Amino acid sequence: MEHHYHQLVTELQLFLPDNRIITDSALCLAYGTDASFYRLLPKMVLRLASTAEVIRVLQLCSQHAIHCTFRAAGTSLSGQAISDSVLITLTDDWRQHEISDQGKKISLQPGVLGADANKYLAPFGRKIGPDPASINSCKIGGIAANNASGMCCGTAQNSYRTLAGMSLVLADGTYLDTRDKLSKAQFAEQQPSLLAGLRQLHEDVINNEALSDRIRHKYRLKNTTGYSLNALLDFADPFDMLTHLMIGSEGTLGFINEISYHTVPDHAFKASCLLVYPDIETTCLAVTELANTSVAAVELMDGRALRSIADHAGMPDFIKTLDLEAAALLIEVHGESETQLQHSCDQAMAVISTFRQLNQVPFTQDKKVCANLWAMRKGMFPAVGAVREIGTTVVIEDVAFHVEHLAAAVRKLTELFELFGYNEAIIFGHALAGNLHFVFTQGFDSQAERDRYGHFMTAVTQLVAVEYQGSLKAEHGTGRNMAPFVELEWGEDGYQLVKRIKALFDPNGILNPGVIVNADPKAHLSHLKPLPAADALVDKCIECGFCEVVCPSKNLSLTPRQRIVLYRELQRRQTNNEVIDDSLQQIFEYQGIDTCAATGLCEQRCPVGINTGDLVRKLRTARYQKFQPIARWSAAHFAGTTKAVAIGLNAANLSRQLLGKKSIASLNKGLRKISHNKVPLWLPELPAANPHRLPDLKKELPKPKSKRSESLQATRNKVVYFPSCASRTLGQSPNAQDSRSLTEVTQAVLEKAGFDVVLPHELTSLCCGMPYQSKGLFDIASSKVQELEARLWQASEQGRWPILMDTSPCAKLSQDSFTLPLTIFEPVTFVLEHALERLTIQPVPETVMLHITCSSQRMGLADKMLHLAQRCATKVVVPEHISCCGFAGDKGFTLPELNASALATLKQQVPNGCTRGISNSRTCELGLSHHSGINYESILYLVDEASR
Repeated sequence: MEHHYHQLVTELQLFLPDNRIITDSALCLAYGTDASFYRLLPKMVLRLASTAEVIRVLQLCSQHAIHCTFRAAGTSLSGQAISDSVLITLTDDWRQHEISDQGKKISLQPGVLGADANKYLAPFGRKIGPDPASINSCKIGGIAANNASGMCCGTAQNSYRTLAGMSLVLADGTYLDTRDKLSKAQFAEQQPSLLAGLRQLHEDVINNEALSDRIRHKYRLKNTTGYSLNALLDFADPFDMLTHLMIGSEGTLGFINEISYHTVPDHAFKASCLLVYPDIETTCLAVTELANTSVAAVELMDGRALRSIADHAGMPDFIKTLDLEAAALLIEVHGESETQLQHSCDQAMAVISTFRQLNQVPFTQDKKVCANLWAMRKGMFPAVGAVREIGTTVVIEDVAFHVEHLAAAVRKLTELFELFGYNEAIIFGHALAGNLHFVFTQGFDSQAERDRYGHFMTAVTQLVAVEYQGSLKAEHGTGRNMAPFVELEWGEDGYQLVKRIKALFDPNGILNPGVIVNADPKAHLSHLKPLPAADALVDKCIECGFCEVVCPSKNLSLTPRQRIVLYRELQRRQTNNEVIDDSLQQIFEYQGIDTCAATGLCEQRCPVGINTGDLVRKLRTARYQKFQPIARWSAAHFAGTTKAVAIGLNAANLSRQLLGKKSIASLNKGLRKISHNKVPLWLPELPAANPHRLPDLKKELPKPKSKRSESLQATRNKVVYFPSCASRTLGQSPNAQDSRSLTEVTQAVLEKAGFDVVLPHELTSLCCGMPYQSKGLFDIASSKVQELEARLWQASEQGRWPILMDTSPCAKLSQDSFTLPLTIFEPVTFVLEHALERLTIQPVPETVMLHITCSSQRMGLADKMLHLAQRCATKVVVPEHISCCGFAGDKGFTLPELNASALATLKQQVPNGCTRGISNSRTCELGLSHHSGINYESILYLVDEASR
């Protein structure tokens, strides 16, 4: 078999670049890990960029009888996206979409994020039907392949029910687009036996009354166990059967190349409420009544689930007083109008008015209250993960019962938890669909623990599939997790149907073997993923992958999830005294540590709040220890250090004027090559030093000369202005229309708004500590923080006046680090809250690009930043899929490939005629300018130009 893999690689190299054929075992481990608690190590990982590449790869895998598995975002939970052979992933080239029929239909490539699809449809008041909890991270390919649903989706709006057509590729490379008559005709000639086989399956099901009834019964519920057998009943046309069988097939029947959806309304008016009942029986009776109303979502939470999040911020106080018998319903209602919304709310409350409540949060449209309520529901899965013992994993099972059985089922599930010792387990779920999730922690490092899990799952499957005739997998897919139990759910004749479908589509069995169809009765207990202790900063990671979409290094090296996977493996080998090969260590040094921007955006997406950058900075500490002496010297002589940088900037600018940009760039390129990239990259956008001289405040400020000036000064508000070391040192970039430096422009805006500007004493020696913190030099960073805090405390008259920092990274770090009661602003919030009311704004008649920095996102300023930009310019464009620019302080000079990768799609998104971009971080703006072809500058330039 190894010979076949070598031959496959040789043939792949004829049409794929080497960097998209990954065979290194360490990288295969990183890329091959998904959100499930199973692990297989791929022989190779392929990153494919086009349909033609998919077709050719499948043809080659078929010829060599090599197994292959498709992976979208890797957020699936049941083990359906892992492989010990060839794992096929997609590049970012698969993000195209097309909207038609006034938003009533949308065609999507498999790489489109679910949330992006809804963003495209928002102007039409529409959305896609599926609404999985992972919609911000999962991709359309995975949503369709797993028939994912969610809180509001139910069974009426999932991918199966809203499918309008698709293009696909079969295991042998045959292509079909069911939306194209010619493609269907060609397919009929190429695959007559497949179409005939589907017709036969349809006839066999129709003629088996008992099986037909079972299929109808099962699909009254959410059901993703096995294949979508209802396709054989719902349709007679083989093409309709084929496409609907692809939905929920988990990559075992073919590749979904593009999918068209009928969209559903996304009503503008929404309200939520929380109702708490004394016991699960009362709660479920209320669900039964609500099922007859027009409510959009009803989420059930048992007493243990409520207890798990009682101490979270924003939770109603009464949650802490509830006992474990209590249960709650979180209800959401939608309406096309305020009147319709109110009617639906009244109707819902009327039908449950007779049930005794313990507490409630009444229906409200208040967005903050609603967000807190839904944060309660969404926080339950991570709440269990956050308290699990190190080395254990979080298991989330996903079943469905008929609504009338909910109360009894919850009781019996709870009894099973107690019987098998899962005392931390919680239950919640989409009650209208009878869909329950139960979450518990499980260790797999001993035979006793594996046996406990095995016996528990046997009991659960008997309860769900046999006693209550429910669904073993309602929306998470069969995977490896439930493959041994497909026959238990469907019966012998139903399972034979499943196997016939697999054989018809994939006769050689190359697609995702072991998933859905698996002859091993203990497959769910095999290939279990170890989660060894590595570092307290990341030990809570559940490897869900929610972090990956915002990571700037995801297309260059590793994502946060992948960094943690490799770090865990390194620590596991070290603990077990295993050999750590040079390849693994070297890969982790560059791909894990060097190329991490450490921006912390991953923390915002992480269900358990992990900032992988914290781990990376900690690991950098050892590397930068040898630079401690020079770092300490630079911190102690910061004014001299920045002055030296300014001299260098002016020298480089003079060289550019004398030799020209091309000559300097060529010289820099040669020096970088000779020095193995130790010489920093020179950017044409690099400015001369800031010529603006701020006042020397080592001396006392001059006092007012007259009583009148004293009176005027007393009536004017003050602001303490702290210009960052970057803005003090860097002038404006050469191609800018406004040649003034940021320090000049900031003071101009403040003057225009009528503020007296106060500068801290010994300004040139001050720094927020960011340059040192990013390299893991925490002691030095802390000393600079304390020095700056003391100076700002003095300048602000002990916190009396607000403090404006002209770059957002400095403001964010200071907000996080200062202990004194100082009010720190970056430009956007300061202008909106303090300056805007003092200014008259006339929008500048042009289109500007807006980059929302990582620190701004972490401060929750994205909407405010966009709002301010839209006040000051007639059109503002926020480019897609650029969360972080990847400049990361000085990495834009030392590791420019990170900046280039993060901004690879920026230039193509700049509209014709647009000449300016805005942001609020001076160093980020250099990289943005370099990769966009337009000049990026602080948003304060735009405010200054638009204001009077």
